[in-house]
Amino acid sequence: MRVIISAGGTGGHIYPALAIINKIKEKEPDSKFLYIGTHNRMEKDIVPAAGIPFEAIEMYGFYRKALHKNVKTVRCLMKSYKKCKKLIQEFQPDIVIGVGGYVTAPVIRAAHKLGVKTFIHEQNSVPGASNLYLSKIVDKIGISLESTMKEFPKEKTVFTGNPCGESALNAPAINKVELGLDPKKKLVLFVMGSLGSSKMNEILCKMMSLFKNKEYDVLFITGRSDYENIKDQSFPSNIKVVPYVENLPRVMKKTDVMVTRAGASTISEIIALELPSILVPSPYVPNNHQYKNAMDLVKVDAAILVEEKELHGDKLVREIDALIHDDHKIRQMRTNLRRLGKPDSAEVIYREIKALISKG
Repeated sequence: MRVIISAGGTGGHIYPALAIINKIKEKEPDSKFLYIGTHNRMEKDIVPAAGIPFEAIEMYGFYRKALHKNVKTVRCLMKSYKKCKKLIQEFQPDIVIGVGGYVTAPVIRAAHKLGVKTFIHEQNSVPGASNLYLSKIVDKIGISLESTMKEFPKEKTVFTGNPCGESALNAPAINKVELGLDPKKKLVLFVMGSLGSSKMNEILCKMMSLFKNKEYDVLFITGRSDYENIKDQSFPSNIKVVPYVENLPRVMKKTDVMVTRAGASTISEIIALELPSILVPSPYVPNNHQYKNAMDLVKVDAAILVEEKELHGDKLVREIDALIHDDHKIRQMRTNLRRLGKPDSAEVIYREIKALISKG
């Protein structure tokens, strides 16, 4: 299989794209790939490091408030569209896949114009602007959450789940000793996304003293950008602070309660691993989509929601203590998460892609 894939901006788009690539490699080891991403975002480093051929295009999102800035965006869009047409003609893909982010717009549009089969995947409960636009021209749409079905043309939309969930299931569990944690104690995991969150880190640092003498360990993943400012602070002995953990699901498999943002990939991993969680959605994302991601779990009692504006005093600590000691609540959450799961997501996406290609 020859595949062009595009996704960019955040790990929530990039890691599902990589999971799709890995599934295709597993099924068809001789497959060839070309990844098209932005020139200045995370994918420019992550994708080449994974050994995948990478082509960069200059693309920016549209500004809703500073409309004059969109002149440059439109110019880059037109230039990128021409470059994508050339790349597609040279590579001759069997299919072109978009996995989110504004970078996908010129890639999928060019593929459609050239008559190449197209597939897009939406990770969030609320679709991004690019996927809403592209949904009118693509051949097939995969969605991570069933609640998103109503946002796209029903006849070409399929509930696939998020391929990061299948990747999480396949990750080997970490040995807690590697992180300096007590294997006999329960574990609370704090992580606020691949880059961390300065606002949340500031709140959490003030809160960490409240975990003194708790009978569980706390692993606080700060994100690399804030770690240097946090690492030398004084924390109770049961708190371990690290900047980043490679392959986070390895730790999630040993976690009893996770406190996290509500990004799409994290939600998919929580569902796949049936991990009880307290979700603190970022209020700074487009269309408040993290809140809506979180509510997909909260409304079926599969997670607890605490908004950032509610993080005063010991509220979060009380929520953690109440959950981690309530075995019935933990079991119920796991059961409800199991009902939301799609454990073979990457496999489903692979089958949909193969079916599209077979139609010719």
